[in-house]
Amino acid sequence: MKRLLMLAASAAALCAAPALAQDMVVTNATLVIGDGTAPIEGGAVVVDDGKVVFAGLPTPGQAFATDVLIDAGGAWVTPGLFATVTTLGLADVSAVDESNDISADKSPFSAALDAATAINPTSENIKVHRAAGITRAATTTMPAGSIFAGQGAIIDLDGDARPVMQARAFQMIDLGEGGGRRAGGSRVAAYALLQAALREAQALSGQSGIPQTTAIARDNEVLLSRFDAEALVPVVTGRQKLYVAVDRAADIRAVLALKADYPRLAMVLVGATEGWLVADAIAAAGVPVIANGLTDLPETFEKLGATQSNAGRMARAGVTVAINAATLQNPRRLQQVAGNLVALTRMPGAAGLDWGQAFAAISSVPAAISGMGGKAGVLKPGALGDVVVWDGDPLEAGSVPTRVFIGGREQRLESHQSGLRDRYRDLDESDRPKAFDW
Repeated sequence: MKRLLMLAASAAALCAAPALAQDMVVTNATLVIGDGTAPIEGGAVVVDDGKVVFAGLPTPGQAFATDVLIDAGGAWVTPGLFATVTTLGLADVSAVDESNDISADKSPFSAALDAATAINPTSENIKVHRAAGITRAATTTMPAGSIFAGQGAIIDLDGDARPVMQARAFQMIDLGEGGGRRAGGSRVAAYALLQAALREAQALSGQSGIPQTTAIARDNEVLLSRFDAEALVPVVTGRQKLYVAVDRAADIRAVLALKADYPRLAMVLVGATEGWLVADAIAAAGVPVIANGLTDLPETFEKLGATQSNAGRMARAGVTVAINAATLQNPRRLQQVAGNLVALTRMPGAAGLDWGQAFAAISSVPAAISGMGGKAGVLKPGALGDVVVWDGDPLEAGSVPTRVFIGGREQRLESHQSGLRDRYRDLDESDRPKAFDW
């Protein structure tokens, strides 16, 4: 039976405000909407049939009937985090080939590879990241034998049998130092391969005005198979996003120039370590960036201009910036990266993000870049009911989720990792490990 809940209500006010039947109501929260605005003290969020129907500061007399009532007691309540770009669901142990589907260096295919076919919803990595407050992710295979990594998918992390929300959501390519090596030892080769592939895909789309018989070389003359070229047709027609891994400022300019020949490309820059050097050009092109949040070492020649102020400076220039974790298989401390960008705002000469911007950069912004704007990473009517309750400020390093809901359903937070923690946490140092009891 549903319980009637009144938010700061009196009996008379209840009569004036009809109750609505809901799946879940969270009250008395430090509520984060996720769109860049400041947290709301005493906020509430209501989820019905797996979707948010109310989020904000309740008015006196506003009442709901609910199956699940959670009094947050002032705790932080946020939308679920959106991790992008990741390899979640594609590997359990990266060093064990049998459990690792992240790359396919021996495959005859590249652009046609589809990450959605290999997602494992019961992966321990998915469980660990769900317990860290990540509820949705963009996951992809990585480039191996070509500049083309393949087609990434948007997934949820609730562990059900159908984790893929959208297959073939984006195409991932590498045009940095790694792409140059794979294409033949030079960026020159990488761009020649890309231009040839896009030209073939454009001809196959039927929109180039060039007959396919003259635009497409014979099978033994092309570096991409017909299957791979066909997989790029949605890219040149703008129906599939093109995620381009690139770091050097000069390479970013070269990538942006591609839009002159292929104006329908829906490009997203990934990494963009030197993006701050060409931030005005990125903003003018309207291309969003998924930036490595804390890269600050000139570890390669394409990252000589690395600085932790990169994301802040791009944001100041008007670039849409989402934050990615440097370790794609293990981005569970995504909020810690965002918190460090908030700390940068207090350092003389540094450029960071304010609290609302930083949280949006790991929630609503990556969701929007991934094509889920208004549906994920935000608590607004119509959005998916992904709600996370935290034991402290979610952008502080020590804070962890205490409850996680995906689509309005509460999730188990246990994993193999937490099991090991609980098993050995209270072990006396003089005792042998419990495994010896066998």
